[in-house]
Amino acid sequence: MAPLEGATQRLQATGRRLTNQRRLLLKVLTESQAHLDAEGIYALAKERDPNISLATVYRTLNVFKETGIVQERILDREGQRRHYEIAGKAHYHFTCLGCGRVIEFESPMIEQASTELAKRLDLDIVQTRVHMDGYCPACQEKEIT
Repeated sequence: MAPLEGATQRLQATGRRLTNQRRLLLKVLTESQAHLDAEGIYALAKERDPNISLATVYRTLNVFKETGIVQERILDREGQRRHYEIAGKAHYHFTCLGCGRVIEFESPMIEQASTELAKRLDLDIVQTRVHMDGYCPACQEKEIT
């Protein structure tokens, strides 16, 4: 299902509409390859609609989170660096402590551990969050030289 269709269905299921501003923010999120925080989403949206406000972006992101359209990810140790992405296939993040680069990865082992834990403890796991910090190959090389 396309993100726009899924978003429309999720919003309607909770009595909400897919407004033009929500549609715009959804497009920004689906078209971007970057890890965007709210201010980054706002900047890209403002290029297309100069009348959109940062407050609207935050409100819309909250609605999108509540309805499961987007997921909020924390990408630093202090919990200050948050980005938003369209909910979809399970994946995880590695953040380089040297350069700040974020690398996405998939891991069947994490999915298996989550499934086994849910079964063993009779849990309904809605989301698994795994985030790793360390140094990318380029930053490791800098430390050596």
